[in-house]
Amino acid sequence: MDVRLTYYGHACFSLSCNAVTLIADPFFTGNTWRKAAAEDISCHYIFVSHGHHDHYGDADSIGGRNDALLIASAEVAAKGAAAGLRTHAMHLGGKSDFPFGSLRLVPAFHGAGVPGGHAAGALITFFGKTVYFAGDTALYSDMKLLNRFGDIDCALLPIGDNFTMGPEDALLAADWVKANVTIPIHYGTWPVIEQDPQAFVEALTTQYGRRGLVVEPGGTLLLP
Repeated sequence: MDVRLTYYGHACFSLSCNAVTLIADPFFTGNTWRKAAAEDISCHYIFVSHGHHDHYGDADSIGGRNDALLIASAEVAAKGAAAGLRTHAMHLGGKSDFPFGSLRLVPAFHGAGVPGGHAAGALITFFGKTVYFAGDTALYSDMKLLNRFGDIDCALLPIGDNFTMGPEDALLAADWVKANVTIPIHYGTWPVIEQDPQAFVEALTTQYGRRGLVVEPGGTLLLP
C-alpha cells in the first residue's frame, strides 16, 4: 500500500493511505511557510508532540471540524478535550494500536508547552510503514535504541538549532536511528532557525553513508 507523506513546513506533516489521513503538529495559522490553511485540512487523526503554539497549532479547529481523534500525552490531550475534541491520552513509553497501525510515544527533550507533562516524539506505524517523528528535541543517547522496535522507514529530525538539535547533532541522531531515509524539518520558519537542509542531507551521505532527502514545504513523497 502506498503511504504518502506531505510536509507543510516547520514540524507539520501528514501521512495518508487508503483514504485515511493523520496529521502531526498541525501548525498552519502563523506558519510562515504558508503552504496550506487550517480550513483546507481533512484528517481522521491528529498527533501533537507537545503544547507549544507552533506544534499544537490549529488542532482545535481542525479536530473539531473533522471530528478527528487527537492523540497526545495526557496533558496535551486534556487541552484538546477541554476544547471539545475526541482524544486518546498516552504517555512516554506507551504504545497503542489504532485502525491505521500503532503509535508509540517516545521521549523528546524539550519543554512540554503545557503545565506538567513532557514533550514527546513518536514511532508511528501507518499501514505498514514506520515513521520516527522526533518532535522538538535535543540529542539524547537513547535514540540508539529506537530501531530495536523494528526497522524505521523514515525519520523526521529537527535541524533548526536554538530550540532543538542543530545539523551537527541531527546528523549523529540520524546515524543512531538508522532510518531508511531521513528528512530534515523544523528549519527556516523564522531567522533564528534558518538552516540549509540540502547541506544537511549531503553531509549525512558523505559523513555517515546514510540517505537523506529534502522534502520542500508543500511537497509530497511516497515512503520508500
